[in-house]
Amino acid sequence: MELEQARKLWQPEPGWLNTASYGLPPEPAWVALQDALADWRVGRISWEVWGEAAGQARAGFARLVGVAPADVAIGSTASQLLAPVAAALPPGATVVVPEVEFTSNLFPWLVQRERGVRVRTVPPGGLVDAIDTDTDLVAFSLVQSSDGTVAPYDEIVAAARAHGALVAVDATQACGWLPFDAGRADAVVVSAYKWLMAPRGVAFAYLAPALRDRLRPDAAGWYAGQDPHGSYYGPPLRLADDARRFDISPAWFNYVGAAPALELLAEIGLPAVHAYDVALANRFLAGLGRPPGDSAIVTVEVPGAAERLARAGVRAAVRAGRVRASFHLYTTEEDVDQALDALTS
Repeated sequence: MELEQARKLWQPEPGWLNTASYGLPPEPAWVALQDALADWRVGRISWEVWGEAAGQARAGFARLVGVAPADVAIGSTASQLLAPVAAALPPGATVVVPEVEFTSNLFPWLVQRERGVRVRTVPPGGLVDAIDTDTDLVAFSLVQSSDGTVAPYDEIVAAARAHGALVAVDATQACGWLPFDAGRADAVVVSAYKWLMAPRGVAFAYLAPALRDRLRPDAAGWYAGQDPHGSYYGPPLRLADDARRFDISPAWFNYVGAAPALELLAEIGLPAVHAYDVALANRFLAGLGRPPGDSAIVTVEVPGAAERLARAGVRAAVRAGRVRASFHLYTTEEDVDQALDALTS
């Protein structure tokens, strides 16, 4: 689908520059969700139809990040999907993390301290050089939610591989606008309610086969079974032999809304989405006399910015005292100019 044709599938109120907080659903996702809720309200259908959306969403995510669906687990949050990775670290292991890392990719490692796991935080720009022979795992966000900085993915992975370290990536603020190969890492988690424009409560994890063999599915339930519909009652343990053994039972309606959004992104193509989003971000930066960047998330420090934007009806976020603006498919040049007028007048 051509990008300009696809952009007609949203009708946002002007001034939404906050996808880094949550994304807006395209029309097919919204309609699918409303239809499911209407069916639920009157008991029109059985739940299995809604459950099929989880498999469709898994396949859609796998397609976007270039991995096999069998290597993707589904869940609810990024930290929940990282928990088995953290629990599998041996006592005395060392994890290296940027010091500004969002806590969904920090707390899972920190809670392992009582087992002797050491977490070493370093300046974000020094992450590559901080990976050494004592590093067992390096964890980082592909795009930092605080300021939109895009991590040097290939360099970090190369440094980790050179020292035999695992790589765990939170791609929540990247997946949906930034093309990347998830298969280069050992674990990649994504909360889908931002750039993937799904309802909150949908999350995915790429778990490399070699890593999965080291993990224990402590949250296993019926949906993690080799045949979920044959796993309702009684022993023996009969879990899936792929990443599905780390699934938790999906929140049906969230996945009903997620599947069409993921399908649409695949139809448009992430290179086109990337070019569109970054161009808007750079239009915003240029209007403030800043040099261009490489991210769909930008932060600026303008006196009274939060109040100016609010008066103009522009919705953005404030992080660490700076305005954070983020741009996606439903953002227009008029939205950007509206924000610039508010900040420069």
